Amino acid sequence: MTGGARGWGRIGVLALLWGSTFLWIELALRTFTPVQVTVARCVLGATTLLVGCLAGGRRLPRGRLVWTHLTVAALFCNALPFALFSIGQRSIDSGLAGVLNATTPLWSLLIGVLIGTERGPRPVRLVGLLLGFVGVALIFAPWRTGGAVGPGALAVLVAAASYAVGFAYVGRYLVGRGVPTISLSAGQLVVATGLTVPLLPTGGPVPVHVGPVGLAAVLVLGVVATGVTFHLTYRIIAAEGATDAATVGYLLPVVSVALGAVVLGEAVGLRVVAGMAVVLVGVALTRRTGTAPPSVRSGGPLRPSDRTLTGTGTRPARAPLAERRR
Repeated sequence: MTGGARGWGRIGVLALLWGSTFLWIELALRTFTPVQVTVARCVLGATTLLVGCLAGGRRLPRGRLVWTHLTVAALFCNALPFALFSIGQRSIDSGLAGVLNATTPLWSLLIGVLIGTERGPRPVRLVGLLLGFVGVALIFAPWRTGGAVGPGALAVLVAAASYAVGFAYVGRYLVGRGVPTISLSAGQLVVATGLTVPLLPTGGPVPVHVGPVGLAAVLVLGVVATGVTFHLTYRIIAAEGATDAATVGYLLPVVSVALGAVVLGEAVGLRVVAGMAVVLVGVALTRRTGTAPPSVRSGGPLRPSDRTLTGTGTRPARAPLAERRR
């Protein structure tokens, strides 16, 4: 970990903010519908980053092609998974949602193997991939009548896979092209807002009385857990490198399960804990590699300055030195 205590501090802050996302979704759903939570999350997150752009003297990306790519990225990295998490958490606990979200790196590796961007992955990574999905099966427990299998859990698992698809697309068409990270993240959430707002009429009636807990939850979810966290991830990758940033993915389930148990009183069964441990070991093994994987942008080896992020919502390359100092 570069940066010593400061680097670990950044990782810890991001893990806490990002891991708390599932808690805020759970609380927001007590007042709002999944569609309303999704739209509010995109609107507030986009507004937060637009203010950040304005304060930093940055502009949104320019060019029709860039915005076309941002539209695809916003669909798979924001609009679709945000909606699926909100739908899924109507029937599963926030802790379990966080555990299932940790499978994103596994989906990323699987997609890389299938489309050929992971050329000759080491056996230890393939073992990690297999072990990770064994852990998922242990969590779902399909052999039990009362297992976690259901539409809600499946929706969250699909959301994690959607993140992985989005990462591959972002890495190939958006990052490392001279656009500041704050501009990319703001533009992507602006597009996500445009994709989700038309669905608002289908989300049910707007609550007449909104309690302070529901209002606070949706505000924190949108401003902090979406806007701030989304851009903070970019900044940590630029400053520390994606290998360090990927450490957050290992901490998310711990944070989400702990907050769910302490704040919401969610029960944590031994089987789910065991499954979570197996998933995390599998994810850790998939990260064990001595050589960088091929670039999904060019089909050739990654440059030493390139980095990969798994499990956050973006996959940016290391920013230029001038950008990292901002």
